[in-house]
Amino acid sequence: MILLPLFSLLSQRLTIEVAALPLQQLPVVPTYAYSSVDFYSPLLGGGSMLDDAGDGFGEPLNVIISGLSSPQVLTEDGIINFAKAIGFSEECLGIHLGAPQSANLGDGNGWVNQTIELRQDYGNSEIGTCLETLIGGNHFRVFKQNGTVAPSGAVFLAVSQEEDLEESHTIIPDGYNIGRDKLTSLAAGTTHFDGVTYSTIARNITGLLAAGSVGVNHGIGTDGITTLLTVTIIDDCSSS
Repeated sequence: MILLPLFSLLSQRLTIEVAALPLQQLPVVPTYAYSSVDFYSPLLGGGSMLDDAGDGFGEPLNVIISGLSSPQVLTEDGIINFAKAIGFSEECLGIHLGAPQSANLGDGNGWVNQTIELRQDYGNSEIGTCLETLIGGNHFRVFKQNGTVAPSGAVFLAVSQEEDLEESHTIIPDGYNIGRDKLTSLAAGTTHFDGVTYSTIARNITGLLAAGSVGVNHGIGTDGITTLLTVTIIDDCSSS
């Protein structure tokens, strides 16, 4: 059964600009009022706001890049360039340790492995993530909502702050909330990388993620907030 008519009936557009506000003052917006173009709730399509980390537990999809963002941002290359603009990059030497996680975004694709994983680069987009591998830091997994049931094009991120290599990169206490807030503070406003300049608006949403630690990997609770980023390219002088 195609669910798009249901999504259309449930959706309204939100236009609350908060990029200029301190992170702790971001408005909390009820989930019944988001635009169906920003994203579709995975819950309406039988999906989950926790990815599959194994053993019946998952990590929260706590940041969404809106489908209303510039189309170039929503491609894999576009996500990587935007990530570099806010202090993240590809994994050290292109090496990924550990099994990929999967997510069901309720778009008809079922459980799909992460597109890519990006890590804090400590100011060097070439080799900085090697330092993150050693000492820990912020990182996120990327999942795209592009199935025929809910083709928003939105990008869902599972963001968390992790321990160092000696601690096997486990998530720090309150690491899901901390990781989300650190990424949001870096993204909101104007950023740039490789000739591309971005303007990003951030909005907080409740009702998608359940607050608490039920089903959450490592038993680390969350506050139930998901941050929606609308990323607009305002200048593109890149060679591509």
